[in-house]
Formats: sequence, structure tokens, C-alpha cells
Amino acid sequence: MATIKDVSRMTGISTGTVSRYLNGYKVKKANEVKIKEAIQELDYKVNQMARGLKTNKSYTIGVLIPSITDIFTNQVIEGMEETLDKENYSLIVCNSRQCLKTEEEKIRFLKEKRVDGIIMMPVSNQGQHVQEIIDDGTPVILIDRLLEGVEADAVVCDNVNGSYKAVEEMIRLGHRKIGIIAGPADIYTARERLNGYVRALSDYMIPIDDSLILHGDYKKGGGYEAYQKFMQKENRPTVIFATNYETTMTGVKYFMENDIKIGEDISLFGYDNTDVFQMLTPRIATVIQPMNDIGETAARILLKRIENDYTLFPNVSRLKTKILEGTSVKKLI
Repeated sequence: MATIKDVSRMTGISTGTVSRYLNGYKVKKANEVKIKEAIQELDYKVNQMARGLKTNKSYTIGVLIPSITDIFTNQVIEGMEETLDKENYSLIVCNSRQCLKTEEEKIRFLKEKRVDGIIMMPVSNQGQHVQEIIDDGTPVILIDRLLEGVEADAVVCDNVNGSYKAVEEMIRLGHRKIGIIAGPADIYTARERLNGYVRALSDYMIPIDDSLILHGDYKKGGGYEAYQKFMQKENRPTVIFATNYETTMTGVKYFMENDIKIGEDISLFGYDNTDVFQMLTPRIATVIQPMNDIGETAARILLKRIENDYTLFPNVSRLKTKILEGTSVKKLI
């Protein structure tokens, strides 16, 4: 018996596009013609029962995040709720705990719950399991991170430019020895933020010093060893750029424990805007991400996909970041 994959192979069209056509979604006319011809030639039989089930809405949305305690994800979810509540949708929030295997298990769980769509923040750059559920007809919106080879909408921030502007601000204040605590290399946002750092230094003719580039996990306590290494260097950086909320807070904790004065003994530039950063003394200079807007945008796109509106698919929405000045970066000039 022929399958969707057989139709895909014969036409050279992705299984996701074939699946959307079979579920009544609009596809390009040329693709529609090819799919129809392949269906006829292969004698492919559409599972009408499964197709009928897909048209019944559960009015639930699955949300899959790597941490339920993270400030970033909590504010993103708040943005989703503000949009989805108006359309009478409920959320089922799952925590992948930064684990790929758990992420795969939670996706299966959400599929069993017959959610109308999924909004997720992937834990790594592996996406075959995500593409499979998309091919099965479930709309998926990626947030914060892209997955190479996965045909899905995504909502991300302009991480390269955000990081670039942060480094540019440090340079403006006279810093040339700028250390960075980048995230794991297999995380899309971490790679983009490191890219912005490198670009800024290059544009300002500052040599790239590999010893000033260290990595830390994007989770609670992440980056602690990197701070230790930086501060133990004989020729240490004058400022450290922490590229997410958790690594920023790790720096605050490390410096307090070691009686190192931020803004005097060492400068610190963070990422993500939280009330905590502004309550600290000194106030942490940071890159602001529009966290609520990320959630709202992802929810709006998902609602369109649920209603079979696949205009501009797949679409990557890049939201702008801003720099919030603080007193944690010492002026050297």
C-alpha cells in the first residue's frame, strides 16, 4: 500500500507539503498537480477516518519548553496566553528539561492529547522528530531557535544584531578586552549571539582572541566555570558578556561570592530584561528581548495555521532587540 512518503519521493515534494494538501491546506498549483498525478499513479488511498479526526478541534495547544523555571520562557508563555485566551484555547505546558529524549516523549504525549498545534523551543539542533509530527499534519511553531531541515514557522529575535549592539556599547565605553560566555554550540541562538560578537569586534578592528570566548550551558548555574577561568587569567577581560539570563545571574552570584565589585573590579553585560536586573546594585546593562511579543506572535501564526491559512509558509519572524544601559559596565574612556 502506497504511503505519503511514496508520494513525496515520486513528486520530489516534501512530505510536509503532501500532508498539508491531503488535509485540505492550500499548496502551490504546480505542487497540487504533481501530487494528484502521483496519487492516481500510486493508487494512494487517503485515510478518511484520520482526516476527519484532524478536522475536529480540541481547542488545546501544546507548549514544549526546556525549563519551566526560566524567566524567558515564562514571559513568552504569558504572551501566548494573552492571545490564545481570546480564542478560547487552553495550553498544555510540558518541560523537556533540556533533554532531547524527554522532548521526543513529550511530543508523543501532546500528539496523544490531540492538541491542535504545538509551540516549542527545541533543546538541540536535531529535528527529525519535529518534522515527523509536522508531516503528520500538526502545525508546529518554533520559538527562539531554528531547526535546520525542518519545514516549520519560527519566531526568533535578531540575536546577531542584539549581540552586535551590546559589544558596540562596550566598545563605546572604552572596552577592548571583551570576554564572552557563549551558549552551547548546538543551540541556534547561542551561535547567532557569538556571531554578533565576532562581527562587532571585526568591524571595529579588534583582534579576535579565542581565549576570551568561553561557553556555558543556558540553564541555572550555567557559565560558572567560565567566570572562574576568566577571573583567574593573568590578562583577564575588562568586561564579560553573558549571553542569556541564566549565565548573567550566574555571574552576579559568582562575583558576590568572591567579593568582586561589578562595575568596578569587573564589568558585566547581560542578556534578557528582568525586574531582577534592574533591582540589583549596580543595575545590569542588558540586551532586551521582547519576550511577550515572541509568545503573542507565535500564537497568532499558529492560529492561522490551524485555520488552514498557510500564506507565506514557512515564515521566520525576527523581532528586534534593544539595549538597556546600566551601571554594571565601567566607562574606561
